[in-house]
Amino acid sequence: MIQRLAHTASVVALGAALAAGAAVATTFATNANAAAEAAKNSVSAVFKQMNVPVEGRFNHFTADVRFDPANVAASSAKLDVEVASFDLGAPEYNKEVAGDEWFDASHFPHATFVSTQIKPAANGAFTVTGKLTIKGKTTDVVVPVQYRKDGANQVFDGTLPIKRLAYGIGSGEWKDTSIVADDVQIKFHIVSAAH
Repeated sequence: MIQRLAHTASVVALGAALAAGAAVATTFATNANAAAEAAKNSVSAVFKQMNVPVEGRFNHFTADVRFDPANVAASSAKLDVEVASFDLGAPEYNKEVAGDEWFDASHFPHATFVSTQIKPAANGAFTVTGKLTIKGKTTDVVVPVQYRKDGANQVFDGTLPIKRLAYGIGSGEWKDTSIVADDVQIKFHIVSAAH
């Protein structure tokens, strides 16, 4: 029973982390008029379950990104993620992630990210500051993003550390971070058509 609960907790924490990561990472998924090709993109979360690293993936979102490396000050990003849209490999885990103790998707169906500032950093990197909202809780986040051109595409890679409990992800007995760590690393690789 404890092993099943620990596994369920890790899957749910993964879902929470992935939603947060998707909310931040996929803000770069599209430019003003083109949708990113989903097959080229990945958003994953790495966290520890019982001190063992676990990684998983999130998929569904809509994004509106207006990114011009020659005019970064005028660039912006907005994202909306359906938190119940997880495929964690098993229907029972997907259902658990959407439940009240984790995403509470019936009351909070979306996670959002809205940029407030995008600034150049060193070596082709950018920092994106914005508001990340998950489960009705909003925090300011700063996302380090590596940017590069690949033919006609723009490619964005990065990692964002978050604390799942800051968003109320994992309530009740799941607040115990000895089974599922509070620290989550959101990793993303986003490819979009350049404008």
